[in-house]
Amino acid sequence: MLRPQDGPTRERRRLDGLWRFRTDPTGEGRDAGWWRAPLAQSVEMPVPASYNDVLVDAAVRDHVGDVWYQTTVRVPRGWAGQRVVLRFDAATHRAVVWVGDEEVVRHEGGYTPFEADVTAHVRPGEEVRVTAVVDNRLTWESVPPGIVSDGPGGPRQDYFHDFFNYAGLHRPVWLYSTPAAHVSDVTVVTGLSGSTGTVDYRVEAEGADGLECRVVLSDATGEEVASGRGATGTLEVPDVHPWRPGEGHLHDLRVELVDGADVVDAYVLPVGIRTVEVRGTEFLINGEPFYFTGFGKHEDLPVRGKGHDDVHLVHDFALLDWIGANSFRTSHYPYAEEVLEYADRHGIVVIDETAAVGQNLGMIGGITGRSYPPTFSAEAIGDAGREVHAQAIRELVARDKNHPCVVLWSIANEPEAHTDSARAYFEPLFTLTRDLDPTRPVGYVNQILASADGDQLSQFADVLMVNRYYGWYTQTGDLAAAGPALLAELQAWARHGKPIIVTEYGADTVAGLHSALPQPWSEEYQVEFLDTYHRAFDQVDAVIGEHVWNFADFATKAGIIRVDGNKKGVFTRDRRPKAAASALRRRWRGPGPWRR
Repeated sequence: MLRPQDGPTRERRRLDGLWRFRTDPTGEGRDAGWWRAPLAQSVEMPVPASYNDVLVDAAVRDHVGDVWYQTTVRVPRGWAGQRVVLRFDAATHRAVVWVGDEEVVRHEGGYTPFEADVTAHVRPGEEVRVTAVVDNRLTWESVPPGIVSDGPGGPRQDYFHDFFNYAGLHRPVWLYSTPAAHVSDVTVVTGLSGSTGTVDYRVEAEGADGLECRVVLSDATGEEVASGRGATGTLEVPDVHPWRPGEGHLHDLRVELVDGADVVDAYVLPVGIRTVEVRGTEFLINGEPFYFTGFGKHEDLPVRGKGHDDVHLVHDFALLDWIGANSFRTSHYPYAEEVLEYADRHGIVVIDETAAVGQNLGMIGGITGRSYPPTFSAEAIGDAGREVHAQAIRELVARDKNHPCVVLWSIANEPEAHTDSARAYFEPLFTLTRDLDPTRPVGYVNQILASADGDQLSQFADVLMVNRYYGWYTQTGDLAAAGPALLAELQAWARHGKPIIVTEYGADTVAGLHSALPQPWSEEYQVEFLDTYHRAFDQVDAVIGEHVWNFADFATKAGIIRVDGNKKGVFTRDRRPKAAASALRRRWRGPGPWRR
């Protein structure tokens, strides 16, 4: 699915702003046909944003079920004769959309885009009503999973992931136009052979019978460096300037559908020419060993929740640069496309993750003391849940396949991984991911219940990603014991002969809490905790990456181990550095042993 863009044959309009908004606690709106008229008893709600924290209303913050959004848009008069498309970049966790009185699209999954051709439902120059109902409920068949039960105050949502279940229209909504005959998708695969770069391309088009496809590749100065004809082909670029970490050099691939000398449709795709490969215990970008430094992050901000914000986008990347980070993981869901586009332009490396988090009922039961059925079973996450998971992978790869910053797919975070049922569930998902994109490594993120000797999923992974909290959840406060335990386990994983990225390690830290002797929750303890882990990493050659948990403090559901959210951030939720930020800056910007 191509991003909307402005060009000689296309135009786009963002429908962001204040929409009419109404919660539907009794679930009556669908039967009552609320989309057929102006939304009654509504308030104004900003889009994009999570709705939960915008209003000072606990009933909105903790709402379970449907909420309704509605706006009115005037279709530009100049779009007469064009194809008109309505696109939502995200609706968490599922949505149905109407234009006027007609349903035009429905979608499952909270973090990937969906769209509908609405040409037949609009008239250029006239206004039209757009209504969306967004459902935030999580079930055994959703990704991520959850349970909805009846409580004394109405429906209660239980979920198994450790971040707040923000919901709503988190990302931009678009109305855009294309010609009737149009480019519908482009796929590129890049390569390097000495100083020559290659771009294999495949163009898909609709309504283009009798039209020719023409492609032109230009460098950053706009100079043409290669061209081709036909819907598939390979372009060669002598003396290529590749995309590389720290230097987001991009080319532009201009794709045109032409009728003789006339351009019927045109689309420009940024292309970064680079290669990714796993060789033994090395992770290679452009044939050079790469060591990941950075974070697990969250799309999480005060008031706007997971709502995309360009100001914080730029600021967060500035902080990544300041601290010396070269990468991050989109924990635990696909991030806004604007984030990946920015990473492309600035040479930041990304591990791209699906929203499959919380698929570990044994771990959850141990934490909560509750009894759950086996994780991957007909009573919990069964065949229907796996198909939703598979569709999430399909949509993630379809959306992000052309981003040079994306070097590794993560298909799940901390699932159950030590059982036969887990292997049966995940093996076809690994196969699917490789079938969709054979050019990138695939992995999943391991949790400590599946040891190096007991894990049944690592055999399918190209890269071993592990989350570990020795010295926090175990050996709490005892770093003298935590360090050797961590080192011993990393050495056990190293025997698999694959690269290891420690994708989470960290300690909750209250900004401003200090202790002469490092004690849990103090800034001093966070610094010593990280130093302990780094000493272990530096002794294991197979460790090729370190992602601290977390970049910044973030919101969670209420709980006695969470005081105003998760405090493992190196930055506070409003992006003020803790002492650990300077410690990481010294390591990541210095000549330390991790730079092998």
